[in-house]
Amino acid sequence: MAISPRKLRNDVYSYTYQNDSNTPLVISVLASLIERTLVRNERTGRKCGSTMSKTGSKIRVFDCYERPDMSILSYLERIFKYTKAGPSVYVVAYVYIDRFCRSQPEFRITAWNVHRLLITTIMVASKYVEDMNYRNSYFARVGGITTKEMNKLELDFLFLMNFKMHVNVSVFESYCCHLEREVSIGGGYHIEKTLRCAEELKFLQVDERGYNQIA
Repeated sequence: MAISPRKLRNDVYSYTYQNDSNTPLVISVLASLIERTLVRNERTGRKCGSTMSKTGSKIRVFDCYERPDMSILSYLERIFKYTKAGPSVYVVAYVYIDRFCRSQPEFRITAWNVHRLLITTIMVASKYVEDMNYRNSYFARVGGITTKEMNKLELDFLFLMNFKMHVNVSVFESYCCHLEREVSIGGGYHIEKTLRCAEELKFLQVDERGYNQIA
């Protein structure tokens, strides 16, 4: 079933929890992309004569002892349901995931680390994008880990990334285009550039506050 660009634009630009009951499309797009990356890494591991398990990478900060049985899409939907992080947060989280994989060439996304990687990057992205956020302890409960683990994952991730968390508008736009190409070739999808929209809204709010003060 085709999804119109207008529907996706509406999700990213004006999604509200009061008026919308469906999960934003960007979440299913990200889940599909991560899932295909996971399958590709497992296939590469088999070709190299090794299994893509938790012992297959030198970077094990995100590894868990038991392989979670929740799908990536279900996990992202759970995070969205309970944290109410806006659609742009998931685009920024994808930027962080890509940066991390590029900065750590030996790291591979596997079934053993993907869930913790997602909850960590989404929490950090939420702190970067959103004005108000839940505590780490709340993200930990949503992600199914302890607060101590959540704090350690965040700290380790920030240091491994050298605290390079800034995402400007042009970078955000380029990753939106990448998500579009990866998931919807010929499908007519279009993920809008919400950081620019957010910046414009902030300027309007500042102007409005200034006007009210003068009045």
